[in-house]
Amino acid sequence: MKNQIDMTTGAIFPKLVRFAFPLILSSILQLLFNAADIVVVGRYAGDNSLAAVGSTSSLVNLLVNFFIGLGVGCNVVAANFLGAGKKEELNRTVHTTIVLSVIGGILLTLIGVTFSRQILILMASPADVLPLSTLYLKVFFGGITATIVYNFGAALLRAKGDTKRPLYILLVAGLINVVLNLIFVICFNMDVAGVAFATVLSQVFAAICVIFILTREEDEFHLDFKKLRLDKVILSRIIKIGLPAGFQGMLFSFSNMVIQSSVNSFGAVMVAGNSAAQSIEGFVYISMNSFAQGTLTFAGQNMGAQKFDRIKRLVVISELSVIGVGLVLGFTALFFGRQLLGIYSESLDVVEAGMLRLNVILFTYFTCGMMDCMASAIRGVGHSVMPMIVTLMGACGLRMVYIFTFFQIPRFHTFQSIFYSYPLSWVVTFIFLTASFAWIMKKISAD
Repeated sequence: MKNQIDMTTGAIFPKLVRFAFPLILSSILQLLFNAADIVVVGRYAGDNSLAAVGSTSSLVNLLVNFFIGLGVGCNVVAANFLGAGKKEELNRTVHTTIVLSVIGGILLTLIGVTFSRQILILMASPADVLPLSTLYLKVFFGGITATIVYNFGAALLRAKGDTKRPLYILLVAGLINVVLNLIFVICFNMDVAGVAFATVLSQVFAAICVIFILTREEDEFHLDFKKLRLDKVILSRIIKIGLPAGFQGMLFSFSNMVIQSSVNSFGAVMVAGNSAAQSIEGFVYISMNSFAQGTLTFAGQNMGAQKFDRIKRLVVISELSVIGVGLVLGFTALFFGRQLLGIYSESLDVVEAGMLRLNVILFTYFTCGMMDCMASAIRGVGHSVMPMIVTLMGACGLRMVYIFTFFQIPRFHTFQSIFYSYPLSWVVTFIFLTASFAWIMKKISAD
């Protein structure tokens, strides 16, 4: 029980912070995987290699986010059964989740290795970085199964409030990644292939650790290899919640791919500056998103326990938390923006390009956190189709309209104006999600 948080009783905010803080640190370590890649490549391999790694991020997110969405389904289903005290169903969820993660990882490897170059070409990836980008992706996707297994396993642990042990795993994995980055790039001159191999090997370590933890559990989360199978009933529940969440992640990523294509049209320097800025923003985002993950798990457990008023209080507390975190960290990162960008590249042009993006995003980033929390609350109570539909209209749709209309006007066809589509989509999507949550909770309470 020391690794478990009962989210159905007691004060909400202290438990939310207890859940979120280790998750923030864990997410920061995951970002350090990517940051280490970008910093080492930018410093020791040059701006073209930096642009090559950075230009792949939207494609990676497009393919990976679908399976991460399925992981959300695993988390919610496990949290529901835990809150309802259904031990046998919970244990079947654990085994179904691990099998699903392996299958998903293998499919993702086949898709990523086979089609990455063609998709990069469609995204108008600069010709001078295309070979390096393709090489990076093929190595990365070759080992993606480990990443999926770790994320699914960590989602199971989060379902019972355990965010500390994933933190310990990523602490060691992060150190492995950084050391291997330096060895492969500086000592063996492996360039982008070196950082890809370093990331893959560190994720293999993380996957092995999370599986080991689950096999050592003495409660319903115990993993027994002899019981590994896809339970049709459990799988159906996971897909019901996870599939729309996965499509939602893909929709966000697809819109970001279109934006990345627009960024690519401004050349390698702008692509490199955009990549460095995205990495910095990531540290702010995951701090807010950790409260969204807490909202997902808290809502899941309380839905299982049928405590609807507690879910409503949770949403208010979570929204206030992400507003505070987003404003403080966003303005802090903006204040030190040039110094932070200078860590990624010594080029003044790259730094200035990064600042053009940061000046737009960081002022309004808290609205992204608000949107994520509301979507997590809706998924946590078992409704995952609604956030997908709202995202399709409010985020993906608006960004597409913006890029293909307003951005095409010569006066506004600038590098910086690309990024105004983000806060516009966040605010509109949040408004519609809030209305959806109010309607769903009224319907659930009436039933």
